[in-house]
Amino acid sequence: MVSRAEYEELQASQEKYNRLKDQYDALLEKLILAQKNRFGSKAEPASEEVLEQLSLLFDESEATIWVEQQKAESEEKQVAGYTRKARNSGSVMDVVPENVVIQEEHHRLEGEELNCPICGAEMVEIGTEERRTLEIIPEQVIVHVDVYHNYACRECEKESDQANIVKAPKVPAVIPGSFASAEAIAYLDVQKYAMGVPLYRLEQHLKLLNVQLSRQTMSNWMVKSADLWLRPIFCLLHEKLILEKYLHADETVLQVLHEPGKTAQSKSYMWLYRTGKYAEHPITLYEYQPDRKQIRPKDFLDGFQGYLQTDGYSGYNGLDPGIIRVGCLAHLRRKFTDAEKASEKGKKSPTVTTAIAYCSKVFDIEGELAELSCEERYEQRLLRIKPILEEFFNWAESRFASPKSKLGEALTYTHNQRPYIMNYLLDGHLDASNNIAERSIKPFVIDRKNFLFANTPNGAEASAITFSLIETAKENGLDPYKYLTYVFETAPGLDQSQDGWAEPLLPWNAPDDCKVPHKD
Repeated sequence: MVSRAEYEELQASQEKYNRLKDQYDALLEKLILAQKNRFGSKAEPASEEVLEQLSLLFDESEATIWVEQQKAESEEKQVAGYTRKARNSGSVMDVVPENVVIQEEHHRLEGEELNCPICGAEMVEIGTEERRTLEIIPEQVIVHVDVYHNYACRECEKESDQANIVKAPKVPAVIPGSFASAEAIAYLDVQKYAMGVPLYRLEQHLKLLNVQLSRQTMSNWMVKSADLWLRPIFCLLHEKLILEKYLHADETVLQVLHEPGKTAQSKSYMWLYRTGKYAEHPITLYEYQPDRKQIRPKDFLDGFQGYLQTDGYSGYNGLDPGIIRVGCLAHLRRKFTDAEKASEKGKKSPTVTTAIAYCSKVFDIEGELAELSCEERYEQRLLRIKPILEEFFNWAESRFASPKSKLGEALTYTHNQRPYIMNYLLDGHLDASNNIAERSIKPFVIDRKNFLFANTPNGAEASAITFSLIETAKENGLDPYKYLTYVFETAPGLDQSQDGWAEPLLPWNAPDDCKVPHKD
């Protein structure tokens, strides 16, 4: 006979064991996932179990075709343990633009070289052979001297003993009192923000050219030029951004060393806001903020009325009522993919497999609808995708897992994101995922690995503005170097007292010679 005290002690031990087991399972999942994220592929291909599950969930004949296509594509890509890459044709003209400069150098025989080595008679030219090679010429450093001439009227001098002096008008400097040129600042901006080259490496590179330009000088040029000429364009782009009806947002960590009231190790954030893929003029804006509070997107999007697509971060929940938040199905699928990766070998959950199959089916249909008009896409989504999503979310509500497990986290995320993901069906302009924002914030994330941190809030703000102009220029088919050079050359000469003076400097108003040449 077990006493009540012994029974309660046994119950307490069992509860403690269950808690420890849950903690152990959760930590094991995190360890497995961390190892796979570090050493495994970052792609999210459909596994054999997912492909088979598709044939059970959906129309058998349609799913079978889809499964075979996926398997065939996988087999074509994987050759002897590595992924086959596309090959170039081998011609230099295949890798250069149409209007590339072509320099010809003719190699002829002259003088006695024209004598036939057999009979000694003079040989005649009968044809040519060509060999084409690609030349890449390193940067050139030039000191540009503007010489302004002064003129005096000698007749006035004779009559009044004072000459009438007229000076040639001066071209406004990019930075008053500095020897920085438009080309130099544009070069530094592109190297740092488009190519991810830290200033200390730029300093070393310039020393190889015998140019002793310090990091401090380069930094001052970049911050000052951003504040003088890029900020007004940024503000104008911001005004136009909030007039759009479909936006995407994301955010990532940034470290700022000297931020008031914060330690150097604390987190700051770079927020991203951009237009949808159907916008007439793409706009990509970054905003530095010291934190990740709800007030940040609320303030930046003040005046915006429309759809905002984001990931599942709750900081976007407190937006104005006129903003309809749209979720990301790719993030949802990634939660289940992480659960699949975190599972021990041979212990894949049928729940995970089924969830991934549902999401994969939706993306497969989205691929079929890609070429339709927005109105047709809207109608087809209601007809083909809405029933699948409703079935998926209802099915997910009946699944259970430990809240601390990766599967439990995925199911909770699914429950919380259901209304936001269903919102993407409200308009054919919307996308099933927020991947366009992730692709836009990726250049900053890559560059952050190189320059690691910003020194001051002013530097972080200047970085956000410059990043915005460079990425928006790229989205509009411009060469960032040519575009920034155009801005720095043109802006100082414009009348800043006039409203809309920066309008000609917007990327889509830039001259054609700023565009990236494309091959037909």
